[in-house]
Amino acid sequence: MKHIVAFLVILLFAAPVFALDGTELLNQLDRNLNPESYESYRKLINIEPDGRKKEFTLFTVKKGVDKVASLFIAPASEKGRSTLRLGDNMWLYIPNVGKPIRITSLQSVVGGVFNNADILQLDYAAEYNVEKVEEQGSEYLLHLKAKTKTVAYDRIRLRAERERTLPTKIECLTEAGMLIKTLYFKDVKDFGNGLIRPAVIETDSPLYKNYKSIMILAKIKARNFKDEVFTLTFMPNLESLR
Repeated sequence: MKHIVAFLVILLFAAPVFALDGTELLNQLDRNLNPESYESYRKLINIEPDGRKKEFTLFTVKKGVDKVASLFIAPASEKGRSTLRLGDNMWLYIPNVGKPIRITSLQSVVGGVFNNADILQLDYAAEYNVEKVEEQGSEYLLHLKAKTKTVAYDRIRLRAERERTLPTKIECLTEAGMLIKTLYFKDVKDFGNGLIRPAVIETDSPLYKNYKSIMILAKIKARNFKDEVFTLTFMPNLESLR
């Protein structure tokens, strides 16, 4: 009997490691980046080749996997503008226009390298399937494929540190594999209530030579919202949530 037990123990430790569950890993990455529903304050900085900068401050709220809204707080010229994303659909509200207008994921309400899909980011697991996961030293490399044709990037290569399951670098690609942009996740900080994540995301693109955009997260915390917050009629009233 002892010999059988010893043999089983050897088999157990010699057995090959099962493949990682890519979907579970991607869901964990999403939750490590953000609570499922939250409010946040962010600064977006666009840097031009000559060094000139333009800065925007946004208050953002999210509910579940497919509802995101943002309010421009600064600069004064943008104050009161708001954006709304419901799944694949996006709108921009401008106070003196008075009626939300449709925008697309590949446009940018702030200019620069970040597009609307980057600014109104949904969970990665909501938009992408995991095709393959590789373990490379201290990192995971996830190969992601868009679930639909409406997603901003057809493919993504996402590198994440294994210890904390946080992204370090994301390469955004076309269906043909052409690099559109790269996102770099930096400056991991403790935002309280167990949320430890990168506070800075920098991006550059071969399509925008010598341009760079930076997203700095100043504050983020879990918060629940009513569904009415994520409607076209509520867009002028986002300020009331602050």
